[in-house]
Amino acid sequence: MYLIIDIGNTYSKVAVFLRNEILEIKRVIISEVYNLVQYLKTKYTSITHTLISSVKEIDSIFPKHFLDSVIQLTSKTGVPFKNNYKTPKTLGADRKALVGAAFYEFPDTNVLIIDSGSCITYDFITDTGEYLGGGIAPGLQMRLKSLNNYTDKLPLLKVSNLTTTQIPLIGSSTETAIYSGSLQGAIFEIEGMITSFKREYPTTKVILTGGDAIFLSKQLKSDIFVEPNFLLLGLNHLLNYTLQK
Repeated sequence: MYLIIDIGNTYSKVAVFLRNEILEIKRVIISEVYNLVQYLKTKYTSITHTLISSVKEIDSIFPKHFLDSVIQLTSKTGVPFKNNYKTPKTLGADRKALVGAAFYEFPDTNVLIIDSGSCITYDFITDTGEYLGGGIAPGLQMRLKSLNNYTDKLPLLKVSNLTTTQIPLIGSSTETAIYSGSLQGAIFEIEGMITSFKREYPTTKVILTGGDAIFLSKQLKSDIFVEPNFLLLGLNHLLNYTLQK
């Protein structure tokens, strides 16, 4: 039984796995993650190994005695796929785990993984198991926040404040114009990326994951596979791979 900890930019997810099956998932703010981990380790006494993936420095999140007893996913952690990224030391642990999930969940397949969180990331692995790289773009809330930060009069809006799942194409007020430009712009970007990848690799399977995956899946017209927990699946696979080496 494994404990998987994913530290994001805003929230953390903690999952308990029995082999490749998720028994429990909790999502909390970062300041609460250590208490949650202690609770789950008490609840599931058969946990043998813990893996941490973080986009932040974790020394201030977990005490040293705890970190000494766990496995941390870093740039030095081995992977089962061929990593062609030109700067492997700067490849985020989250992106590495997503590619790992694609490698194991969809073997011998061209896969484009789109992770829609604080940022929208695009990662591509070929049907021969080669990770080529991808792209990084602002996430939905980051787009809305930047308009407020870099202007004097535009309000700060939130994706969660949309009164409908249908994003307006033509904004008839400042608020709807911001939603149209920011969110429709992101949708057009994602659709364009999918089209471009499929033009180059026609058999590509597209995986949509991340905090905004469900919301975006209702807007996109492309054929996609939605799996909100794809990153956790990848981390579990990489832990298995690490322990078997």
